[in-house]
Amino acid sequence: MRPDRLDEYRARHRNVWPEMRAALSETGWTNYSLFLRPDGLLIGYLETEDFEAAKRAMEETDVNARWQTEMAPLFDEDLTFERLEEVFHLD
Repeated sequence: MRPDRLDEYRARHRNVWPEMRAALSETGWTNYSLFLRPDGLLIGYLETEDFEAAKRAMEETDVNARWQTEMAPLFDEDLTFERLEEVFHLD
């Protein structure tokens, strides 16, 4: 994330397109949250039955392509998903 564009990134996420929200839900993305650190580190969290299938289904939507094009200038490099290892979970 480009540190000089953090405020714009936050502003855009206050108004996520309704069709983007619908596509996320329809492709199995539940309890989806984004967390942004002041230095630009972006962490996303979601729950889904099958991460690869949900990711693939979202990548196939037109709205995702349009959203990613709109958001691309805010990033220093391509946005990639890196799965983090869960080391603790309180049930």
